[in-house]
Amino acid sequence: MGNEFKQLSNSYPRYKFIFASRDELNITDRDSVNNLFNSFVPSYCINCAAYTAVDKAETGIEEAFNVNSKATAILAATCKEFNTQFIHISTDYVFDGTASVPYTEESKTNPVSIYGKSKLEGEQKATEANPGSIIIRTAWVYSQFGKNFVKTMLRLMNDKTEIAVVNDQVGSPTYAADLAIAIMRIISSGNWHPGLYHFSNQGIISWFDFANAIKELTGSNCKVNPISTSQYPTPARRPAYSVLDSTKISKAYNIPLTGWEQSLKICLQRIQEQNSVQNQ
Repeated sequence: MGNEFKQLSNSYPRYKFIFASRDELNITDRDSVNNLFNSFVPSYCINCAAYTAVDKAETGIEEAFNVNSKATAILAATCKEFNTQFIHISTDYVFDGTASVPYTEESKTNPVSIYGKSKLEGEQKATEANPGSIIIRTAWVYSQFGKNFVKTMLRLMNDKTEIAVVNDQVGSPTYAADLAIAIMRIISSGNWHPGLYHFSNQGIISWFDFANAIKELTGSNCKVNPISTSQYPTPARRPAYSVLDSTKISKAYNIPLTGWEQSLKICLQRIQEQNSVQNQ
């Protein structure tokens, strides 16, 4: 997400963006956060940091809660102190995935993994520390940057002739660039409506469907086989149904909701362009 904002920043010249890496800012340390805020006194703070290693979180419990909960509380409280508007990014993993209709902001939470529990606690602590916060839940995030499903599929399809992908977990993929644009629309709108929002691209597919779309759009010859979640056991449970209803954020900030396939095409094109530059 941070790199997506870096790429987007040139489109918003009236804002001065400050990007802090984990080496430059320890968000789990109150003094470190306070020092940065004293130096820049930001108008807005967008928390793109998270412990997202879902399976590792099952044993790395302390680290997951430090980054996803403790740090979020520190950022939220510091934002309130400095009169900074706080935007925090959360996840569909706060739900148990047993629904059959898209989750709204009023849907009951029930995380089934340490990652989900740490992210839900982060939401709660942010709201307690700073009721003026905006929290945006998203799902199945991918980008040309970092590690994510799309880049993993591209690598596997390049290295293997056959792969297996689960077909009984469904959701709506979210292009990180679209989420960054949505957040900047909130900031540039001049309106601030605190609370909880959902945002994802539109359409409901399985991971298997997503992998097949990547295969077709890239012209790969790799065979994609559907398997069940029980055939691919992982340390952390995943929600079987991760569809979010994005109506609220779309209406509140006039944000257009893009179909997942359209956004995937754009991302794949950018990855191809990025690879071409790197190979020159």
